[in-house]
Parts: sequence; C-alpha cells; structure tokens
Amino acid sequence: MAHSRVAIVTGAARGIGAAVAKRLAKDGLAVGVVDLAEDACAATVEAITADGGKAVAVGADVADSAAVSAAVARVSQELGPPTVLVNNAGITRDNLLFKMTEDDWDAVIAVHLRGAFLMSREVQKHQTEQGWGRIVNLSSTSALGNRGQANYSAAKAGMQGFTKTLAIELGKFGVTVNAIAPGFIETEMTAATAARVGVPFEDFKAGAAAAIPVRRVGQPEDIAAVVSFLAGEESGFVSGQVIYVAGGPQD
Repeated sequence: MAHSRVAIVTGAARGIGAAVAKRLAKDGLAVGVVDLAEDACAATVEAITADGGKAVAVGADVADSAAVSAAVARVSQELGPPTVLVNNAGITRDNLLFKMTEDDWDAVIAVHLRGAFLMSREVQKHQTEQGWGRIVNLSSTSALGNRGQANYSAAKAGMQGFTKTLAIELGKFGVTVNAIAPGFIETEMTAATAARVGVPFEDFKAGAAAAIPVRRVGQPEDIAAVVSFLAGEESGFVSGQVIYVAGGPQD
C-alpha cells in the first residue's frame, strides 16, 4: 500500500472512542488518540502500546481551529500523515426545550458538528495528497428524535448530512466517508444518563435490552468492529452511508 497507515480518533480517552482506537491499532494502524485533555488519553495509549501497537496522546478541543491544526500536525510529525479519521468526540447537555440554555445548545453543536468539520477539513489535506482516505463520523439513533435531546439529535442528524456531502466531494480523491449511528451502548455516557433519570444502571440497561431485538445492549467493541470495516481496504465501494448499529432496525 502506498498510503500511510495512520488514524486519528477524537474523543478517544474512553468509551466508544477508546474501543475504536484500540481496534484500529490492532488492525495495524498507528493511532493519534485525541481528547480534550492529553493526560486523559494515557490509558488508551498505554493499552495500545502494551498490545504492541503505536499511539500518541494529543490534547485538543476539536471545536477550536488552531487546536485542531496543531493536533493534526503533531500526529503527522510523530506517526505520519493521517489517512483515517474517526470523528467520535461528543458531549451531551440534555434538557427539554423550554429549559435548554443557549450554552447547552452551542456546546453540543460545537463539539459534534464544528469539531467534525474542522477535523475533516484538516485531515482531508493529507488524504487527498495520498489519494486514499477514510472518514467515519459518529451519529446516533437520537438523530431520529429523542426527548430531552433537541441539541444532540440535531447535531447527530447534522452529522449524517455532513457525511453524505463529504462522500460526494471527496470520492474522486479515493476517500470514502460514512457514518455509524449507535443505539444503546454501555459507556460512561449512558451510565450518566441513568444517574440523571434516577435509575440504577443495571435496571436501565435491562430496560433498554428488553426493547432491542437482539436482547442485549451494545458494547463499544460493537461499534469498533464496524469502524474497522469502514476504515479498511475492502470497504472502498461503500460511501455516504449511515449504518445503524443498534441491535435491530431503526425507523
């Protein structure tokens, strides 16, 4: 392969991002592990290096263009020019519309949408130069609507439109762009949701599993496996797609 085998995963300190970074490292890619605080990435990087992989921790606010430029430049210098980008960084600021503040709205849109835009714009330079690339954006089943998540669902639906447009623009450069929309995945984020609604996490998961056709909640590794396929050589004719990884069909 003529292109470099370097990936950047945002929001990779924990949860889905950490699982994705570890899986891509296992697949043989060197991984730039990006999260808000560099020291928060240490556990992910250590897990990768202990397993014989190569990774570097980078602290960056994905909504800050200067920080994004610096982060991508650093990964490029230390590991090589990135050809795989996973836009996973995300936050929640859940509230019903009448209680949602402008800050709640702006923060969620900034991390998900502005972050994916800035990271993609920066990384595509390396991808188009090498004539090969993979961008995977994390959407969510919340894109279809979810009570108390006007900001998050709008951001996650936005990721789908962003994905389809980049697929059209970047295809001729050998770059595919796809989105994954997870359903209920067992992470610190879903644990926090359970705490917020005052339900023990085990009960929360059991309730979710009962409504899922495969009768279990998802694990971060379920998402990582799909990223692995979309980031690989064999998925080159798959682009502009939104894959719901939710244990059943979504309306």
